[in-house]
Amino acid sequence: MCVMNASNFSVAEALVPSSYIRQARDAKTSRENQVRQLLEQRKLPAEGWDGATIDGFLHDLAMMDSNNFKGNVGAGEREARIASDLVAHRHFRLGHGVGRSGDITAIQPKAAGSSILMRLTNCLVLDIIKLAGVRSAAACVLLPVATGMSLVLTFLYLRTKRPKAKYIIWPRIDQKSCFKSMVTAGFEPVVVENVMEDDELRTDVEAIEAKICELGSDTILCLHSTTSCFAPRAADRVVELANLCKKYDIPHVVNNAYGLQSSKCMHLIQEAHRTGRIDAFIQSTDKNFLVPVGGAVVAGFDKQVIDEISQTYPGRASATPSIDVFITLLSLGVAGYRKLLAQRKDIYEYLSAGLLSLASSHGERLLQTKNNPISVGEYMACTAL
Repeated sequence: MCVMNASNFSVAEALVPSSYIRQARDAKTSRENQVRQLLEQRKLPAEGWDGATIDGFLHDLAMMDSNNFKGNVGAGEREARIASDLVAHRHFRLGHGVGRSGDITAIQPKAAGSSILMRLTNCLVLDIIKLAGVRSAAACVLLPVATGMSLVLTFLYLRTKRPKAKYIIWPRIDQKSCFKSMVTAGFEPVVVENVMEDDELRTDVEAIEAKICELGSDTILCLHSTTSCFAPRAADRVVELANLCKKYDIPHVVNNAYGLQSSKCMHLIQEAHRTGRIDAFIQSTDKNFLVPVGGAVVAGFDKQVIDEISQTYPGRASATPSIDVFITLLSLGVAGYRKLLAQRKDIYEYLSAGLLSLASSHGERLLQTKNNPISVGEYMACTAL
């Protein structure tokens, strides 16, 4: 926390030469200008901030929360009391979390600093989503639960719009969280098998349309597609599926867990929105922002939809995922995040070339999965021991 204001700097000139004080004041003003630009523009800075600036800003935000007011005696139930000073330090003394009982994005009367952090983090993440390729995205919310539970909340929101729906159509992907999210929300997954095309498992769009006609669109909550997956499965034909959803007036939820870091996945989502229908797309924070597990981002093209999804979260929530993402994005800046995206592509090519060489040396072959931008697979013949 910095308590050196203009008045205190002037008083300090009695202790050290004024030229030294002027240098210190200029350095402080430079950091204050960074913060002012962030508050005004609400976009990721071009270059990452240094750790001292981020640390100072977080502590200034914490001092705006009532639990850190000098002489404050909290008498209510939500006073951000923290017994351990080590725990308080770990959380930058931001103890109020985010949101209120009715809305996870609501402003907290006792926590102006925590509320600013929450709002800024959502703004920075939306800026990253646009930078990564989905330029039409209108809103997003960072939820303090991972991808599976974020899908659950999205499905529960859709239930309020389609109370007669029982089914979720789901092109098969062998990943438990996706399946459990539908069951946990109280719906029956209708699994549509993929079809083999050369080395890839691709979406059977015709079978999905046939299933829509068989069940009736009113009984279908949504179509639940996937962009990021493991070879030999390819990313779903999201554009074609979005067109089906538009044709039959069925909501479309995209599991984009790993996809924010992939320009191909993000292009699919942008193009699908342009020609068809996508109601929400969900991505993991740990996979795309290199932070500890515990958060996911629900984004979409209609701000009201995202606002209503955020209102399905019951009660307030932990601010930890927001703090982690906030620190990370400010540390990286636009230049740093773009560098990570470029490195991921380079490493993917390096891995593919290495596995191809390895496979060839043993008489095996690398699977040709051009529609899967995040995973590679190798065909291995069964050999008797």
